[in-house]
Amino acid sequence: MDEPSMPIPPADTTPPQPPSSPPGPPTPPIRLTELLASKDLGLRRIAGPAEAELLWVHTSEMADPYPYLLGGELLLSAGVLLTDPDRYVARLVEAGAAALGFGVRPVHESVPDALVEACDRYGLPLLEVPPATPFTAIARAVWRLMAEARHRELRRVARAQQALSTAAARPDPVPAVLHQLAAQLGGRAVLLTAGGEESRAAGRPLAPATASALARLARVVARERPGSPASATDSHGDTHLAAYALGGGEGLVLALATGRRESGDHTVAGIAVVLLSLLTAPHQGADAAGRSAALVRMLLGASPAEAAPLLGPEGPWTVIHARRTDGAPADALTAGALGASLGSALVDAGRGGGDAVRVLVPGPGGPEEPGSGAVALPAIAPQPGWTLGVSAPTPVTALDAADTLAARALAHAEATRAPLTVDAPARGLAALVPPDQAAAHARTLLAPLTEPLADTLRCWLSLHGNWDRTAVALAVHRNTVRQRVGRCAALLDVNLDDMDVRAELWFALRHG
Repeated sequence: MDEPSMPIPPADTTPPQPPSSPPGPPTPPIRLTELLASKDLGLRRIAGPAEAELLWVHTSEMADPYPYLLGGELLLSAGVLLTDPDRYVARLVEAGAAALGFGVRPVHESVPDALVEACDRYGLPLLEVPPATPFTAIARAVWRLMAEARHRELRRVARAQQALSTAAARPDPVPAVLHQLAAQLGGRAVLLTAGGEESRAAGRPLAPATASALARLARVVARERPGSPASATDSHGDTHLAAYALGGGEGLVLALATGRRESGDHTVAGIAVVLLSLLTAPHQGADAAGRSAALVRMLLGASPAEAAPLLGPEGPWTVIHARRTDGAPADALTAGALGASLGSALVDAGRGGGDAVRVLVPGPGGPEEPGSGAVALPAIAPQPGWTLGVSAPTPVTALDAADTLAARALAHAEATRAPLTVDAPARGLAALVPPDQAAAHARTLLAPLTEPLADTLRCWLSLHGNWDRTAVALAVHRNTVRQRVGRCAALLDVNLDDMDVRAELWFALRHG
């Protein structure tokens, strides 16, 4: 037993309520029929409906496990304290349990008839667990099925993303994306104007009552209403409804009606929202086009002084380097979608291949606290499907240096398999040394090193001397890393196993 026994509360006692929307595991639910199909478990449904969705597996021998359930569990029990089957099943149903697995022997020779009748009466699936099947084997089977379901979901979302991106590249992209979205979700996709009028649509037609319910839901997220949410969901009969506000300032809403609701649908819809927001946004004006051109010229080698007038007075700026986690090259469309997610139109998609996408994001500005001297770090969130390297906020006159720092942060993130790394400015004791003195010390100390050797040493130290991760970050063989670091030790005449030496070199490499 995994919890202490406690008496069943009297009928007039108000029990603690489970959360109305319990957090689910990071996997889609599995159907009860999938678990029953596992012949090696020998499970047999003897009462209740055949259909149920399982989110968890929980074992309990409490007389009343209600306070410990979140909802969606397959509850496993041998009935050690089972005294009132009707009350027991009623409490499980009230807590939102998905099914009950009852293990026979050694406590009960068979599943009690009263328990079978109660499960039939309350509509709770009841499984008979044979004596030879441990509860842990059932838990392992459920998590294995969940892992398989998760892999299927990821493959489905990847295929949908590719199909939607291909549709967005067609000559008439908006209808193509809507058609592909409706096909992927098996329903209807509608693009509505800010006034609620249907602009474009694809997929099977809706009944008038369902169409009206979808239009009402779309008005909930219409941007013309202050404080409107970005998305909303509802249902009408057996049809699932969803509405998403599009970016771009046009007040458009994407409305969806589907007959089923699968775990990956929201992700697929989110991809379509980003694409449609980009496709329906008004064309850049002269000022926006000039700002984008300034970014390109700056990244291709123009001086910061040339870029500053076109970028405008706002700032400071954060430079972001990004690369897709699947290794696929980023095109202009996916790079633009990333920029939209980060809140910037200043995007350089690179030249294809393994080149990183570079995004220039304004803000934040100023120190964290007045007089602290500490620069506020950028509030950049990780982006699904991308690995990001982020520079600290910097004035426009130092964007070239920030570009280098963002590239370094991206290499660090890829080496450590982190979704995002920020190359933060000097803080703490390091911030007490005047920058000009720190730079002079760094130049003197690191003078014997060539730039490739200094870059290798910097990366190696940032990864705590890990040869393999440094090799990944620099895209070289680990033996090359060893040779370069050994060469650095020889040229500097230092022992790199000494922590004091490492600390001084790290300070110099950060300020050189």
